[in-house]
Amino acid sequence: MQLFDTHFHYSGELPPRDYLNLLPEAAELRLLAVGGDYAQSRQAERFAGEIASADFAVGVHPHSAEEYLAAREDFSGFRPHPKLRAIGELGLDYYYDFAPRDAQRRVFEEFLALALAWELPAIVHCRDLDDRFEAYADCHALLRDFAAAGGRFVVHCFAGTPEWAERFLTLGGMLGVTGMVTFPRAENIRLTLRTIPDDRLLIETDAPYLAPVPFRGKPNHPGYLRYTAQRVATERNCPLEALAELTTGNAERFFARPARPEEAGK
Repeated sequence: MQLFDTHFHYSGELPPRDYLNLLPEAAELRLLAVGGDYAQSRQAERFAGEIASADFAVGVHPHSAEEYLAAREDFSGFRPHPKLRAIGELGLDYYYDFAPRDAQRRVFEEFLALALAWELPAIVHCRDLDDRFEAYADCHALLRDFAAAGGRFVVHCFAGTPEWAERFLTLGGMLGVTGMVTFPRAENIRLTLRTIPDDRLLIETDAPYLAPVPFRGKPNHPGYLRYTAQRVATERNCPLEALAELTTGNAERFFARPARPEEAGK
């Protein structure tokens, strides 16, 4: 059985192999290391370069939007890397509002355009204040245009309502489920989970954040993905092995890199 952690963050405090070996369960995983700014994207690239089972994504998290606009860094050097699989993490965060909302939207639009230009899927962060959906509405509006232009996306760590899930699914999006599905008060996530079509579901840790029960409150790690997968399988009334096969297949197809003209025939 193989699981695919489609979203985790590597800090670089330990060498990639040492980090992975913190939990032996991580050795069998497929992995996608995700960036949140230029430096983090370089760390994700480093991890993928040293771990055979890992790929990576590059982007600017909404928390870093203002800093990025003040001193843009050139992401073009990432493009040739054969393990680059997505643009992200990017999006809107109106819960913390660490960056002005107009700055968040500008950076989100810029990196959605990059995803289109590079023919890569976008990994989208969308978080709002409790019981408010302004970030969801703004994300949806931008993703509607992105999808209409041929873009593909996943709303990672989805924690909205079934109604908002359906709106993103209607655009062709994927939805990522984290260890939050194990939290006692996350009934909205479990309710939404039961309605996601089989071919639109991804699982992730978002490590080092959101460790699943029984590790809640501790630093998360890709090795804990099995706990999320088991709860997802239980909620969807299917065997863990079937859930692993389904979500790993979804991830492999979604993050497959299109062959470029210069790579054709190799």
